[in-house]
Amino acid sequence: MIGISDKGMTNLLSAETLEGMAGEKVTLHGVIQRIRCLGWGAFIVLRRHDGLLQCVMGNDGNEEILDNLDVEQSVEVTGTVKEAGIKDNSIHPASVEIHVDSIDIISAPAVQPPVDTTKKVLDLHIDTNLDLRPLSLRHPGERARLKIAESFALGFRESLSNMGFTEIRTPKICSAGAEGGANIFKVDYFGRPAFLAQSPQFYKQMGVGIFERVFEVGPVFRAEPHQTSRHINEYTSLDFEMGFIDGFEDVMALEVAVLRHCLYRVRKNTSYELEMLGAKMPEIGEQIPSITLEEAHRITSEISGKNCMREPDLEPEEEKILCRYSKEEWGSEFLFVTHFPTEKRPFYTMDDPANPGTTLSFDLLFRGLEVTTGGQRIHEYEMQVEKMKKFGLDPDDFESYLQAHKYGLPPHGGLAIGLERMTARILDVDNIRLTTMFPRDAKRLTP
Repeated sequence: MIGISDKGMTNLLSAETLEGMAGEKVTLHGVIQRIRCLGWGAFIVLRRHDGLLQCVMGNDGNEEILDNLDVEQSVEVTGTVKEAGIKDNSIHPASVEIHVDSIDIISAPAVQPPVDTTKKVLDLHIDTNLDLRPLSLRHPGERARLKIAESFALGFRESLSNMGFTEIRTPKICSAGAEGGANIFKVDYFGRPAFLAQSPQFYKQMGVGIFERVFEVGPVFRAEPHQTSRHINEYTSLDFEMGFIDGFEDVMALEVAVLRHCLYRVRKNTSYELEMLGAKMPEIGEQIPSITLEEAHRITSEISGKNCMREPDLEPEEEKILCRYSKEEWGSEFLFVTHFPTEKRPFYTMDDPANPGTTLSFDLLFRGLEVTTGGQRIHEYEMQVEKMKKFGLDPDDFESYLQAHKYGLPPHGGLAIGLERMTARILDVDNIRLTTMFPRDAKRLTP
């Protein structure tokens, strides 16, 4: 029989725990991020689960050990926790360090890294960065972006859970695409055609009939061949759907509350990472301003001199103009744009009875980019079947989806936030591949 206990958990010490342990002896693990040798010994910075930790080791009797140490070695360190003699802002936590008694090398790389990850800024061409992603992500700055994305997603989960939403996990292999169109990946499913999920939309709506309020954090897939800095073919979607709404404005109002908590969580959990990257966090006031697509086109046409009034969607340049305008006129870096045309929104979107040809839908713009799409959905069975037919779809192909409508749904709506896009805008990163762990685009399938 093998017994399992919690002994030896010293290696899971958090930064906060170490900061309260001055004078105590500890044993912990880490990977050598960088070494700075001096005449009296060396500063050794370890990369750990909770950040970077500085270790101080003198020369006395340790010359051979220091000569054998190198970056990316996994080591076990035993020493005494002390207040840091010199506060290094590139290290977190900066308030404590380990005065080393012994270091044991656990494992070592087969070859030295082809790029210098010890530099303050990892100045690599984006293709090199992505080709070497298992290595480049070890750099503190690259790793920081993912920690910020994690904190945003955590805030999303927390806020919705606190408001009575149930987290669901929906299939990613589906019999039909939620968005339709050509941007859908086909797969061979035991001899039958199937598709990778463009969205958890169908299952979110079914979930409304089960739990009333549901959300999911998961991957979605879009087979769009274009190569732009704002698109990837697999990304993380933060979705929620809620029942018993009075209108799509309820969805927008809930997003304001959710975003406020997400940004709070990012500030609280990753203040060190934000400072490292020089990120300027946005603020959300009492409300986010909202304009219709028609009003948005009028504003951009007046500013740019280019007439966009007949366009069914916003051009990328319009999104940038509108965000600048919103910040100058209303003091908000966020802006809702509503009432997109029926033909530009999916078949499940509710049409606006007061404005034929438009939908009760919205986008949220942030720092020049659309980061959210949402709206009110059709909940009545006959209305949904009729709209499917208008879109050239056969309702028989969506029989399982339409069960939710056939057997009764309350008025409902929801949205989806692109996590990588949102993180890129928070950090002012031009290419969302740099806020993605292992991005997938038309040319990239590895690593």
